[in-house]
Amino acid sequence: MDELVRDESLGIIKISDEVVSVIAGIAASEISGVYEFNSGVTSTIFPIGKKSAGKSVKVNVDGNDAVIDISILVAYGVRIPDVVNQVQENVKKTVEVMTGLKVSSVNINVNNIVIPKEEKVSKEK
Repeated sequence: MDELVRDESLGIIKISDEVVSVIAGIAASEISGVYEFNSGVTSTIFPIGKKSAGKSVKVNVDGNDAVIDISILVAYGVRIPDVVNQVQENVKKTVEVMTGLKVSSVNINVNNIVIPKEEKVSKEK
């Protein structure tokens, strides 16, 4: 596990890639239109928790620079470029504010579009 190590006057600060990954995942899930993260298995409708938020996020930290790769599923009917741009901006801003890293790029891989199942309406007689 790679870690960000900073030599500060009061001590050393270490932030693991896994922590940055979870922060990025939560930031991405805040955007409307992001349906769910692609965890590599058949996905079902569950809220994204803190533990699953980092599963489809890869982080590469080199010095003070971070490159973040995220795989997502989007809801049918959204304009994908708009959703992706919002995800990139929110992830970059959130990771930079919370960790002090400089995010050089946020790469988004849209793996699928999810069509929500329609609920059956029961007919009353």
